[in-house]
Amino acid sequence: MRLSLFITQHLESILAEWEAFAGTQLPSATHMSSLALRDHAKLILTTIATEIDMAQTPHQQQEKSRGLAPDAPGEESAAATHGTLRQLSGFSLIQLTAEFRALRATVLRLWLPRLSAVTATTASDMVRFNEAIDQALAESVVTYTRRAGAARDTFLAILGHDLRSPLATVALAGAYLVAAPPDPDKIREIGKKVQRGAASMTSMVNDLLEYARVQLDGEIPIAAEMMDLMEICQPALENARAVHPACPFEFAATGDLRARFDRHRMQQVLSNLLNNAAQYRDQSAPVRMTAAGEADAVVVTVQNYGQLIPPDARQAIFDPMVRLPDDDGGNGRSLRSIGLGLFIAREITAGHGGTLEVESDAQRGTVFTVRIPR
Repeated sequence: MRLSLFITQHLESILAEWEAFAGTQLPSATHMSSLALRDHAKLILTTIATEIDMAQTPHQQQEKSRGLAPDAPGEESAAATHGTLRQLSGFSLIQLTAEFRALRATVLRLWLPRLSAVTATTASDMVRFNEAIDQALAESVVTYTRRAGAARDTFLAILGHDLRSPLATVALAGAYLVAAPPDPDKIREIGKKVQRGAASMTSMVNDLLEYARVQLDGEIPIAAEMMDLMEICQPALENARAVHPACPFEFAATGDLRARFDRHRMQQVLSNLLNNAAQYRDQSAPVRMTAAGEADAVVVTVQNYGQLIPPDARQAIFDPMVRLPDDDGGNGRSLRSIGLGLFIAREITAGHGGTLEVESDAQRGTVFTVRIPR
């Protein structure tokens, strides 16, 4: 059986193995649907089957081996779109390339046992198949890296924008204190503004340092000791109120909140979740944090009403440098951040042996849930 015909007739079995492999690419694939895991795999396979049967010159063969096959006029290939969507879903470049490696192995493993003999036609089909796989992989990698580069550029632009405002506040405060006669009331007001600006910049710098640590070492070190979570919740709330003075925060606690925590790290988790909720909230509703002691775990929730998180983005938002689409969410301002807070919160929670999950619907709003086992 010709390889192109085999691919066409056995699409479902090949796609089932593609989906199964994609589902092992954690953590990004954890909450992805079957449709999202398969993505453009069917179109990629049908394109490959067509490519195998198409006539080509030696020059075209050489260009394809370099990933330089001409694009179809006026449209992006399925493989190129797949690269973009995998980047948006939080897949690493290694995971993206692994999908194509697995696809190559799957097709050949299923097809070769059906051959009674290896002929010149068989060898030609295998060469053409490998060329088509390499071309699809090249197209996916190009769009993936292009999208990742754009994300980095956006990250740097937003970081510069977000740092500029608190730095300007500090600079103006310094200029006033140098030039103006001392006024206790005015000095107190300026001091609060400087405090808020410093808290905002400190939060951004801490996230950058933790992100760099994860990239270099692979994990965030945790030094946990037995303590009451209330000792962590209150400072986190105070920090959030300093950064977002116009946002009302509500807090409630029940049960035994004692467990093993790294005080500094867990405060960073709660501060990041509170800051995120305050940033994306509806101006008419407060941010609510609850802490509850359960039999085998301590659970913290942070809730806000505002722009909902689409189901297909609820895993990707925990990846670094990922933001919700720009939208004022009804609060009259652009939703922007450097996109590290939730990533850091998830890494620290995992370091405690816990989980960080999100739910978002019209009834409850957006709720982040941290569960730390006792």
